[in-house]
Amino acid sequence: MRDIDNPMLWQDAVDEFTNLILPIVQRTYEQDGIPDGPARCEAWNNWTDSLCKSGIISDWQYENWSHPPCND
Repeated sequence: MRDIDNPMLWQDAVDEFTNLILPIVQRTYEQDGIPDGPARCEAWNNWTDSLCKSGIISDWQYENWSHPPCND
């Protein structure tokens, strides 16, 4: 496990996900206007995985963060 000096906070990650990643998910999987929960969850998991591998969030954050409200 590694420590990150200035890790991204959960709310900041949620904001970026909502503004950058979610619109792609919506265009790709939700053309019918119905939220695709599994696609949103997978996108969040991939997003946080990339943040962790890039050293933007810690292993602990990656393993313990909940999904954002838009995935409910």
